[in-house]
Amino acid sequence: MSDSTAPTLNARVSIVRDFASSDLFDRTFKEGMALVEETAAYLDGDGRRDSRLLSREDALLYAGESMRLTTRLMQIASWLLVQRAVREGDMDANDACDDKYRVAALALEAGDKAPALPGGLLNLLDRSNRLYERISHMDKRMFIDGEDDEPKVNQVISQMAMLQNAFGAEKFSGLEA
Repeated sequence: MSDSTAPTLNARVSIVRDFASSDLFDRTFKEGMALVEETAAYLDGDGRRDSRLLSREDALLYAGESMRLTTRLMQIASWLLVQRAVREGDMDANDACDDKYRVAALALEAGDKAPALPGGLLNLLDRSNRLYERISHMDKRMFIDGEDDEPKVNQVISQMAMLQNAFGAEKFSGLEA
């Protein structure tokens, strides 16, 4: 690792530690693990019964969507467990920054025939999609967005500076940020 990447990595390590010790993490972890448990109970119970009532075509759709659901939940649980390992000191925050612990891009939309699926599965798909989107956003903010060494430019201030340069600073003196 070169000296130029050390601040970025150090900043990410700090972000990981801060997030792992936050109330947001607590709430997200509880929500994620509860959803995993609820999904397992549904797929082993009511979902199994519901799937038997479907037509052959809809049963195949149900099987595909339930596999997507469990894959998504495994991604969520894995990411949350890495964060918890950092929190509990079982994993170094530096190690948690490794790309292998990032959330993978998954297709979140259900098939065109989703209305034919049981309401219980549709509910779990929707909730898992929303949770996955939130965790994916957190992951990007913690890791991917931080990989740019260039500072983020405020587009409004940038445009104001261009206007000031073009028309003279006196016309825009009261508009500075």
